[in-house]
Amino acid sequence: MNNANMTDITLNNLALDTNELALEVATEPPPPPAIDPVTWLEEHGDALYAYALLRVREPSTAEDLVQETLVAALNAIGSFKGQSSVRTWLTGIMKHKVIDHLRKSMREQPLDDQIENDQQNFDAWFDETGKWAHRPGDWESPEQSLENTQFWDTMNNCIEKLPTRLRTLYILREFDGLDTDEILSTLNISSPNNLWTMLSRTRLQLRSCLEQNWFGA
Repeated sequence: MNNANMTDITLNNLALDTNELALEVATEPPPPPAIDPVTWLEEHGDALYAYALLRVREPSTAEDLVQETLVAALNAIGSFKGQSSVRTWLTGIMKHKVIDHLRKSMREQPLDDQIENDQQNFDAWFDETGKWAHRPGDWESPEQSLENTQFWDTMNNCIEKLPTRLRTLYILREFDGLDTDEILSTLNISSPNNLWTMLSRTRLQLRSCLEQNWFGA
């Protein structure tokens, strides 16, 4: 084989290697965006605090949870891959911190106690045969209400009026999407039946509040 043929083979191999390298670079996922922990408190602190306060109701506890969340995020900064926004990532960490806090506090004060405390109010909805004593009214144009920002202000006010434990239960179920087993474990509820009883009472109270302050106003 002469030198010209050898040169052609070498150049061809080099071209193949270059093409393979370019293909590998093109198929590699982009690096995660740079994040600056120094800005976290200023940019996301208020949102994290509001998230925590809605669920624990104690300002000092909410502040502690924000601090714990930021510390945990700083320690886990290498796990941030940029697949979501920094706020979404921080909120996910906050969610676990809130659940851990609730699990610890409810272990000391089981949520099942609320069933006996609320029995009289719940029974007032029904007569001795188990039928409606005061049937809830029909709501006119509920779909339009869902598009009204003032309706959501009223809804939030009604949620705020719920007993603390029922409010926490409702938020974990309807806002955070926890399943039955997660709620039973987090809130130290003894059985699914108790959970569904408490959710039913919560929804009745919310319905009554909305009828008084929105649909019947």
